[in-house]
Amino acid sequence: MKKLLSIFAVTSLLFACNPTREHQVNKDAYDVITEKSYVYREFKPAASPLMDSVLQLRKEITDYLDQQGFKAHIAGKDSLLFHRANGLEVMIEMPAPQDPWSMNTIIVFDPVKNPLFVNLHKGTGQIEQYIKAK
Repeated sequence: MKKLLSIFAVTSLLFACNPTREHQVNKDAYDVITEKSYVYREFKPAASPLMDSVLQLRKEITDYLDQQGFKAHIAGKDSLLFHRANGLEVMIEMPAPQDPWSMNTIIVFDPVKNPLFVNLHKGTGQIEQYIKAK
């Protein structure tokens, strides 16, 4: 009886550790990003002094990212799937924008790192740290 229970326990353990039984995600619902890039939303801005200053900050950051070799990627969907070089996938659901700041969300992605949500108030210093980090 103990032998039978041992065989059952080992068999159960092997099935539980089987990597081929991973959960499959429907990738059609996601905007898949695999390269060194930055993601932002495209929208028609309403004219206001706040929006003008937010757009100026966004332009400064995107210009800097372009200089650093990141490619622009306009988010086609609110669901993003980042493929990292080590095979891991990072899924991000972008919430509906509520204000000028959230309309101008920028996500920086390097395949060897996790995505970085850019805080427009902090300027390019946070991106320099992201690039230098290993």
